Amino acid sequence: MRTITLEEHFASPSFLDGPGRELKDRALRFSGAAGKLLERLCDVGEKRVAEMDAAGIDMQVLSLTSPGTEQMEGPDAETLAREANDFLAGCVKKYPARFAGFAALPTGSPEKAAEELERMVRQHGFKGAVINGHHRGRYLDDKFFWPIFECADALKTPIYLHPTPPPQPVIDASYSGFPGMITEMFAGPGWGWHIETAIHVIRLILGGVFDRYPKLQIVIGHMGEGLPFMIQRLDAMPMAMTKLGRPISSYLRENVHYTFSGFNFTPTFLDLLLQVGVDRIMFSADHPYASMEQARKFLDQLPVSTSDRERIAHGNAEALFGIAG
Repeated sequence: MRTITLEEHFASPSFLDGPGRELKDRALRFSGAAGKLLERLCDVGEKRVAEMDAAGIDMQVLSLTSPGTEQMEGPDAETLAREANDFLAGCVKKYPARFAGFAALPTGSPEKAAEELERMVRQHGFKGAVINGHHRGRYLDDKFFWPIFECADALKTPIYLHPTPPPQPVIDASYSGFPGMITEMFAGPGWGWHIETAIHVIRLILGGVFDRYPKLQIVIGHMGEGLPFMIQRLDAMPMAMTKLGRPISSYLRENVHYTFSGFNFTPTFLDLLLQVGVDRIMFSADHPYASMEQARKFLDQLPVSTSDRERIAHGNAEALFGIAG
């Protein structure tokens, strides 16, 4: 069975000298897991391919690791996005059967971001873009950012909305008061990342993004960032109130796709399956932050039919991103 994973990360040299400096410094300060993580992020070659082979992963669609370029401004973000994208394009060219790419974008400069997305899709065959959450507390429902959506819609390329920490005032209000590492994890992968991304998706819906671009597709990870569990409750905001063209649940079932990315939890998967259907669920591992081997084992034991497992493993991704079978 062919497998394609979609939330898989890399780090480019200039990223590690810029927004990824903290990640790099942490790896230099601490040996062991932190150093190994950095090594695997930077490897987009033979070692990564060997790990994929060992885990039974045929293709990774790669994206620049968080925090990406989203917290940068203007020319610096434009320069980093272009460098990271060119770096990734070289890796994809070397291993075209094993890697594909999502473009990093200078979201703070939406016109430039649209140009960069078009460049990477048309010239290098990238499959879409990754956006790491808000831009310095400003969310994508703001029409300032809509040139990005207009471009993605015209190119028929999805956008992967990846978590980022909440804005600092939210961290201070909701997550502070604990020892440093606890606050960091509480506001991050332990809880805050996922709630932050769910809020961002709801803002896109309420802001009318999908009414303006009804064919636009967004991808989110981690079994839906908690949204499937709340999907019916969100319709407590009726159309008469929201002035939207459809109920909120409709957008979540028709404009959003969902990946695993480190959430190897059967009850969570079953809720997602019941809420959105098999055609909107795709495999992911979240390499190198989570185990490819465990993700593949989870995929293999899902309580679904063989044909549905094939859709989740590769068929849905091939159809959405135009990946050759």
